[in-house]
Amino acid sequence: MAALRSGPGATGPRRRGLPAAATLLTVLLTCCVRCSAQTDKPSNIILILADDQDVHLGGMTPMKKTKALIGEAGATFVNAFTVTPLCCPSRSSILTGQYPHNHEVRNNSLSGNCSSIQWQKGPESTAFPIYLNKQKYQTFFAGKYLNQYGKKDEGEVGHVPPGWDQWHALVGNSQYYNYTLSVNGKEEKHADSYEQDYFTDLITNRSLHFLDDRSPQHPFFLMLSPPAPHSPWTAAPQYQKEFSDVKAPRGGSFDKPGKDKHWLLRQPVSPMPKTSLTFLDNAYRKRWQTLLSVDDMVELLVKKLESIKELDNTYIIYTSDNGYHTGQFSLPIDKRQLYEFDIRVPLMVRGPGIKPNQTLQAPVLNIDLAPTILDISGVNLTTLNVDGQSFLSQMAPTLRNGTARPFFLVEYTGEGHEKTDPACPKLGPGLSQCFPDCVCEDAYNNTYACVRTLDKGHDLQYCEFADSESFVEVYNLTSDPHQLVNIVKSVDPTVLQAMNQRLIKLQSCQGDSCRDVK
Repeated sequence: MAALRSGPGATGPRRRGLPAAATLLTVLLTCCVRCSAQTDKPSNIILILADDQDVHLGGMTPMKKTKALIGEAGATFVNAFTVTPLCCPSRSSILTGQYPHNHEVRNNSLSGNCSSIQWQKGPESTAFPIYLNKQKYQTFFAGKYLNQYGKKDEGEVGHVPPGWDQWHALVGNSQYYNYTLSVNGKEEKHADSYEQDYFTDLITNRSLHFLDDRSPQHPFFLMLSPPAPHSPWTAAPQYQKEFSDVKAPRGGSFDKPGKDKHWLLRQPVSPMPKTSLTFLDNAYRKRWQTLLSVDDMVELLVKKLESIKELDNTYIIYTSDNGYHTGQFSLPIDKRQLYEFDIRVPLMVRGPGIKPNQTLQAPVLNIDLAPTILDISGVNLTTLNVDGQSFLSQMAPTLRNGTARPFFLVEYTGEGHEKTDPACPKLGPGLSQCFPDCVCEDAYNNTYACVRTLDKGHDLQYCEFADSESFVEVYNLTSDPHQLVNIVKSVDPTVLQAMNQRLIKLQSCQGDSCRDVK
């Protein structure tokens, strides 16, 4: 199994034969990243990770403060992707910098390796917080960790992943009230009082306290993972009447039949019944309402950093674990699919060396977060076995040189139930995430791998399914941005062959080979 390998010190060992001038230049560049103009202390880092927040369908629209305080103050990446569109494997990729085929977390279930003992003994034991800790960072986590975290037989609340000084992690999946936390390994139960228990606000308040109590002599890293906008979409009381006239966007692939697509996309009724439309509009509206508290979180954090005179020496990263859909191809609500709405995520960064109001086109993946964070902290990236690459050079070219990747992988392993849903006997076994009208969002054979390119004007996606049909989907997103037409039968066979070969290489890649696919 691939794992991060620690390096001896901030800049790593000096290579034999490396000229002294080159060594000095490396040290100076590292200091430029790690240190602001006002202090010789390494730069602080804050990672805010939303849960199921899309960017393709307007998910950032309600977050005016966040866009102003992070995006307009720094860089917005308009081609940011998750390498797998589901919470647990995506978050595992963020923590390790690895594709799912290397960290081996496949889906949200224990059988899919989500927060399992195997995960704890393997990839989690070499995740990026450990290296920050070695760099003398004060580390703080609050929020949702992994979907199966804290469950019985998997360490329960007593398991605190290595590398964290302060640990305030949710047991299980996202909730806003009536949840249990592991607070530094001790169980803490919460009820339904807004003032004391509303989870997004609790994360905010505890992070502010951490900043007040930190040691000014050492840098800090905070990872804040609020539940919003994940179901059950419980907004704070003051926001429950917002966006009353908002509906899910009706353009693009909304309520379009899944023609020439994998069988799971061919089974929904299209057009959708009125009950489904009402349901998904309500979900869309409530998702926006929950995000307003996250918007407040960002504002309060920025104000706190200003008050403690750390804002100019702090990188703030805002992103999500995966996208989401509400009615696209007549699927009611969920993620898990290979299409733009599920795999694109928001990504904005501000910090030392990043010029304001940048809109960046280079493709960036969630497996790039770990190497970028460690790059900022001063870890020598050549000592790490990660599949991703630092994108510091994209947003701060004066600090780093680098190139954008021409190809990348998106992969997912479907989940299903062994028994047939009694409410939908005609569907048979092997499905999951089924709605009352027997439209299902996932299945065992919703297992696929895609190669994607955004290079030199080409925007192509080639996907293969592990099913009895050996189904293939191919899209030219330059001419068909909503992926309405599967062009597998009309595209040049040499293009198909080239994409197939790249996919084969990416599916077995590890480390450098994941970045060197041509």
